[in-house]
Amino acid sequence: MSDAPLSPTPLPPLAGPLPPWPGADVPIRSGTVFVRRTPWTGPADGQEVAGAPRERALYVHGLGGASTNWTDLAALLAVRFDGWAVDLPGFGRSAPPARGGYSIRSHVRAVVDVLAHVADQPGEGAGRPVHLVGNSLGGLVSLLVAAQRPDLVATLTLVSPAMPVYRVPPAFSRALLLLLVPGVPTLAERRLAAVTPEASVRNMIRVCFGDPAAVPPERIEQAVREMRERAGQPWADRALARSMRGLITSYLRLGPANAWRAARSLRMPTLVLWGSRDRLVDPALAPRLAAAVPDGRLLLLDGVGHVAMLEAAEPTARAVLALAEGRTGDELVAFPPAVADTPRSVRP
Repeated sequence: MSDAPLSPTPLPPLAGPLPPWPGADVPIRSGTVFVRRTPWTGPADGQEVAGAPRERALYVHGLGGASTNWTDLAALLAVRFDGWAVDLPGFGRSAPPARGGYSIRSHVRAVVDVLAHVADQPGEGAGRPVHLVGNSLGGLVSLLVAAQRPDLVATLTLVSPAMPVYRVPPAFSRALLLLLVPGVPTLAERRLAAVTPEASVRNMIRVCFGDPAAVPPERIEQAVREMRERAGQPWADRALARSMRGLITSYLRLGPANAWRAARSLRMPTLVLWGSRDRLVDPALAPRLAAAVPDGRLLLLDGVGHVAMLEAAEPTARAVLALAEGRTGDELVAFPPAVADTPRSVRP
């Protein structure tokens, strides 16, 4: 394990919340999923575009999230990447799976299919492995994808991945464990349906952000609009409840399907990125995971919560770029301590 450097590559300014990137349906084995596309821009400092690195990246959101979680980060990383962000089956604008359900295995298959689709697209980068970035549930899924199909993955970035733990985080209701009981997920779906979009967004911000008060009002309004759209989908609550059940069930798996065992098998450069105020997945897991990966790098962001790509897009982008650029810990770039320092509250 080594400390993750931050790239000095010039990045474009982010002037307020960006609108979501456009997208389209992509066929997968279980139906179709909606995938947003962020086109490559080339260097942000006006340098010659000819010969500038142009690669591909796929972004995978977390439980209850959507492809729009990556809007800002994808815009920053467009200096190097053509970006694709997937709505997992049943989330965002993706329809529920025609078969396969909401197990972690099903989500893994969906991401493998999208990765292959991205790699097969014509143009520069065609046929080459893709940079894979996942958050929370999407981080766990991305790890398992990389372990199963290393030929498709150039680098792997895990933002607060939902690694198996055997105690319920304080931010979660212990009633969620009842999702393992047959019949209970239907009750959970009814309770989720009773929560208004405004309340859902307030709860999400309170739990997922290190500093909820710092979230811009425009971002909250945008999230409420998305939540209202999602509330109109008859399958939305089932997708959330069943995916949560699939996540918890996956923690009980042994052998190659176990995420910790899969992490030890990874051979591509891997970045483990965590916020010190993550209330959903214990930051103490960060150094353990980075140490388990043979070529693991670790970046802990002080004061940041569970969704670093939303709350700290620039340092997240610089860490992902450094990984793609092949930088090492000896090439650390000087940034403010609040961005790059290891918080004392995180135990090794």
